[in-house]
Amino acid sequence: MNGASAGAGGEAPLVYQAWKGNNVFFLRGRFIFGPDARSLFVTMFLIIAPVSIFCVFVAKGLMNDFSYGLGLPVMVAAVVFTAYDMSLLLLTSARDPGIIPRNAHPPEPEGFEGNAEVGANQTPPLRLPRVKDVVVNGITVKTKYCDTCMLYRPPRCSHCSICNNCVERFDHHCPWVGQCIGLRNYRFFYMFVFSTTLLCLYVFGFCWVYIIKIRDAEQITIWKAMAKTPASIALVVYTFIAVWFVGGLSVFHLYLMSTNQTTYENFRYRYDQRANPYNRGVVENIKEIFFTPIPVSRNNFGARVPQDQGLRPRSTNGFMSPNMGRAVGDIEMGRKPVAWDEPRMAAEIGDLGGLGNLLEDKDGRFRNVSPDLSRDALAVGGLDEQGSSAMNPPRTSWGVEAGR
Repeated sequence: MNGASAGAGGEAPLVYQAWKGNNVFFLRGRFIFGPDARSLFVTMFLIIAPVSIFCVFVAKGLMNDFSYGLGLPVMVAAVVFTAYDMSLLLLTSARDPGIIPRNAHPPEPEGFEGNAEVGANQTPPLRLPRVKDVVVNGITVKTKYCDTCMLYRPPRCSHCSICNNCVERFDHHCPWVGQCIGLRNYRFFYMFVFSTTLLCLYVFGFCWVYIIKIRDAEQITIWKAMAKTPASIALVVYTFIAVWFVGGLSVFHLYLMSTNQTTYENFRYRYDQRANPYNRGVVENIKEIFFTPIPVSRNNFGARVPQDQGLRPRSTNGFMSPNMGRAVGDIEMGRKPVAWDEPRMAAEIGDLGGLGNLLEDKDGRFRNVSPDLSRDALAVGGLDEQGSSAMNPPRTSWGVEAGR
């Protein structure tokens, strides 16, 4: 049930029903996944299938063919370890990674004081700064304005073009878990990758144990012993290849944690060539990841959307988006840039009721443009406050389904 149908009876929809990101929700917003959540089934299959083969052909063989009491504990340990690995996978992919809620309206420009020195029918030429300087541990870092979420991103925050959300301490979007990796699930992501590495080594090691026991029991060569258990050979090859991926990823993220970097920062900023304002030493960096409380989610997906959400009148200060005057089309969202003069020209022609907010692209789809465009166009047209209030109220990205 979507937000429109939920609100048809006069009752506001739930937050997850009116959500503008590309996420997928289950159980009334209790579980949140990325738009590529189907990849979870592939990941689960790549883990569960080899472990099942291991239990049936290797652990069971150790239990039936050799009276050492080894097979049953090996099988139980493999099943328990796999269940633990799956729980870490779900903790990574089914939780809010640290999404910052969108603003219903752009922020007011700082330092603006009413309509001083501006006529009654004039709009002051204010512009939101594209970046702001923030001091972190004595080092100045720049925070950017997000046109999609209409907010200044906190330090270490970035906008994920796949999920269409701003995520705190954004690391990367992982297609294998179908979710962004950020402030609230990075710990579980690393534990999942590391435990998968250990599981690969576990299966790899006991496959060789089984092969060696066959060799010793039948007094044959290692090659003939390997031929007697093709499942062990297949698992040895599979886990040998897999461990290079998950093992290498574990080592890489161990380095990132020890230096307090994210994957995004490592590739974008190269802190080995400049000061890292977040590095507090190896011990403190590791403690920050594993031994600090996980922040509470900023979003209550099961709550009702506030009645005035998107309906509050904005002040007619006439500020402009940071992208006003340049080609715009949220680069992070991979959209085709649109020149700002196109909707302005359309507004001057007379279609002020809709083109101030929506622009149709070549494919026939509608794209969201700046919430200030309609007001800017009205100012160009010289309409007074009474005339502008008769027009449709300005719409924001809150009113348009993102990616739907």
